[in-house]
Amino acid sequence: MSQTKNCLPAAFIERLTHIVPAAQLDSVLASMQHPRRTAFRINTLMDEAARVLPALQQAGFRLEPLNRMAGAYSVPAGQRRALTESEPYHRGAIYIQNPASMLPPLLLQPQPGERVLDLAAAPGSKTLQLAAMMDNRGWISAVEVVRERFFRLRRNLDKHGAQIVHTYNKDGSRVWRQVAEQFDRVLLDAPCSSEGQFTTLEPESFRYWSRKKIKEMSRKQKRLLYSAIQCVKPGGLVLYSTCTFAPEENEAIVSKMLRKFSGRLEVVPVEVALENSVPGLSGWNGRRYAPELQQALRILPNELMEGFFVCLLRKTGSTMGDD
Repeated sequence: MSQTKNCLPAAFIERLTHIVPAAQLDSVLASMQHPRRTAFRINTLMDEAARVLPALQQAGFRLEPLNRMAGAYSVPAGQRRALTESEPYHRGAIYIQNPASMLPPLLLQPQPGERVLDLAAAPGSKTLQLAAMMDNRGWISAVEVVRERFFRLRRNLDKHGAQIVHTYNKDGSRVWRQVAEQFDRVLLDAPCSSEGQFTTLEPESFRYWSRKKIKEMSRKQKRLLYSAIQCVKPGGLVLYSTCTFAPEENEAIVSKMLRKFSGRLEVVPVEVALENSVPGLSGWNGRRYAPELQQALRILPNELMEGFFVCLLRKTGSTMGDD
């Protein structure tokens, strides 16, 4: 723990002591010092597990299935490079993705034939997962504002067989004006300060962290979540997630939307039994959040998962006219 403290920004560590439960703080900090196991999904858009898994096992990979995540496995950190050089990887039959990143699509539960929006889609990990869960039936709109990331998204989708995804190089915070209340489900894995991915093995992961960056991210997130809520149909679902610990980017953003759309937006309890999860915070720095945000979920980083925040919302009535 002392080594981690010496590497990470002191202000970040101080904040973390007030966010992470005291009983789990040491293990969270320790997870930032060691490489995690490498996880991946079988990409059912390209192949079946019955063919892919034997090929990986014969190649010497030590596979462990992920609990409660069908079709997902992990290998030791030392086998990551070999996995990226494997035949299934090169033809798109597997997709490397952290298990915490797999949770948002699993919680959103898109159905074949539905219209789904991925509002900040690059590099496409969750977009591909959505397409696989929908068995390439329906419509997915994938929006990405950064041009370089947009083209990376398109390459990823093409390589991995996502046929129902329509890509748009647009600002996700504005698209609601063109597609208001047109989607059954919306996924917003928002750009964030990425604290859940910090590792002392890669100082670049936290080099640009600051309280100022948290404030900048929170402004973007507020506009994006507003857009996501406006895009979903009444009765539809919005999944908001980030890979950061910062309450200003998590509970505070959702709490503002619950107040703005009072009576037309509700938190759906997230029921995932994970040993490394805790409820959403009830408040931060003297500010109280909507009490139902304790039904959101915080994923604490460990030897397998990165840190994550997930909150599932249901729109219970039209929000048009609230711009």
